[in-house]
Amino acid sequence: MMYLAIDVYGTLVDTAGVTDQLAGLVGDRAPEFATAWRAKQLEYTFRRALMHDYADLPTCTRQALDHTCLTFGTDMAATDRDALMALYRRLPAFADAEPGLRALRDLPLRPFAFSNGNRDDLDHALEAAALAPLLAGVVSLNEARTFKPHPAAYAYFHRAAQTGGAETWLVSGNPFDVIGAVTSGMHAVWIKRSPTMVFDPIGVAPTAVVSSLIELTAMFRERMRVAK
Repeated sequence: MMYLAIDVYGTLVDTAGVTDQLAGLVGDRAPEFATAWRAKQLEYTFRRALMHDYADLPTCTRQALDHTCLTFGTDMAATDRDALMALYRRLPAFADAEPGLRALRDLPLRPFAFSNGNRDDLDHALEAAALAPLLAGVVSLNEARTFKPHPAAYAYFHRAAQTGGAETWLVSGNPFDVIGAVTSGMHAVWIKRSPTMVFDPIGVAPTAVVSSLIELTAMFRERMRVAK
C-alpha cells in the first residue's frame, strides 16, 4: 500500500479564491493584495516554526492580513477582515482536484489531506469543496504544533497516517513543501499548474513534476504497471 500526503492550501483549494471578495474592498489591487497576503502568511509560519514559537494557522493568517492592510495603506474594517478570514474556510477547489482525487481511488493507495491548517478549518474547507469523501483522512499539523517545511512536520505525517514505513509521497503545488518533504526523505510530486511557475533553485528537486492531479493519477498508474 502506498500513502499520499496531499497538501490542501495551494494544492486542493485555491488561496487566490479571496480575490473576488477583495475586489470590493481594494479595487483593482485585489490580485496583488491576495498574493502579498498569502506570502506574508507563509512567512509567518516559517518564522514561527524556526523560532519554535507556535501559533496556529488562523492566527498567522489574520496577522498576515493585518500586515498586508498596513502595507497597502488600507483602513479595512474589522468586519471585512472577519469576512475574509471566514472565506478561508470555503476556498474554491482547483478544477482538477475532484476528478483527480476520484481517479486516485482506483489505485492501491491511501490519500490523506496534509496541512498546516487546524483540523476544524480543514474539515470545513474540504466538505465545502466536496473533497472530503475522496480522502482516507486528514492530518493537521496543529496537533504537532509546527509548520511545513520543518522536518518534524513530515515525521508527524508518518505517525498520524500510520504509514509503517510504506512508500509515501507528498503531493503539493507549493515548492517549499516539496523541498521540505524530499529533504526529510519522502518522495514528492510538484503540481506545476502553470508553465510560468518556477521551482526554487536551491539544489533539491522534486521526485516528479505533473501539471495536474489528473496527470498525477496517470503517473502513478504507469509506475505501478512498470513495477509489476
